[in-house]
Amino acid sequence: MPQRIEKIKNWLESELQADIQSFAPASNDASFRRYFRVTFNNIIYDQPAGQSFIIMDAPPEKEALVPFIDIASGLEKTGVHVPHLYAIDHSSGFILMSDLGNTAYLSVLSPGEQADKLYSDAMSALLLMQLGMHNNQDLDLPDYDAQLLKMEMDLLPEWYVKVHCQQTLNDEEQLILQQAMDRLIASAQEQPQVFVHRDYHSRNLMFFEEHNPGIIDFQDAVTGPITYDLVSLLRDSYIAWPEEKVYAWVEQYRQMLLREELLPHDDKKEFVRWFDWMGIQRQLKVVGIFCRLNYRDGKSNYLNDIPQTLDYLLKACSRYPEFSDLQQLLVRLMACR
Repeated sequence: MPQRIEKIKNWLESELQADIQSFAPASNDASFRRYFRVTFNNIIYDQPAGQSFIIMDAPPEKEALVPFIDIASGLEKTGVHVPHLYAIDHSSGFILMSDLGNTAYLSVLSPGEQADKLYSDAMSALLLMQLGMHNNQDLDLPDYDAQLLKMEMDLLPEWYVKVHCQQTLNDEEQLILQQAMDRLIASAQEQPQVFVHRDYHSRNLMFFEEHNPGIIDFQDAVTGPITYDLVSLLRDSYIAWPEEKVYAWVEQYRQMLLREELLPHDDKKEFVRWFDWMGIQRQLKVVGIFCRLNYRDGKSNYLNDIPQTLDYLLKACSRYPEFSDLQQLLVRLMACR
């Protein structure tokens, strides 16, 4: 890491003629990317001295820059608030971009009108992304296809069941899980397919008094189910809301989609099912990811977020007879730990 930091500073000073005033870690995420906050003593890209910027360090052998660059450029054109990219070093994996601050939604969300306003802003931005990216011919996003959906859900047996719970599924349990996955994949694929941020939640939305929210961590975007980002937002592993609030926001967004003709027909029951079942798919994946982050990557803090995610899973499964066997399987696994 010291060598990477020295390389970043050399790039800033030699290639961008920057006079570094301060340089400090900004944040890490669940990947190999790292972020640093930097200020300069001189004017850079017409920004005043002392203005903070963010540097993304994405080691080329670990992380690809091109998807981030292409998606950031496309999103900026839609009018949503994403970082502006000032300078890029492709060979080293560095990007100098605007700083969206460090006030994440998670730190300002509280019950009442504030939450309604923040979620309304987030849903408005989500709609802009889904509308604006739909006709972007220059953006070649991967499809959230059956293979990818299943590969994500397979993280649960691989990392939660085998590693975290130290259990092995028998043939009957494997069949229960496989049948559940098949239903979830079919539900995801029958939905309208749109731009999907893929991690649209309270840690990746930054609060602003104007042009809210700032949106980060979009580099893994795909073309996929229309409810996926709504699930990320409203079934957030880091903050939970009463069910009546969640479904009120779901209906609010459904009405927004209907006004923009992004839904094939007006069917509230179907949309809620899409939302709930998409939540089951995402939460199966997330539980597996949180375990992998702990056991493979040494990021133990994510284990604290597993109980909330499992609670979402159990509640969603309890609403649909199709997932009663999955619910019972999850309860058995939870009792083993």
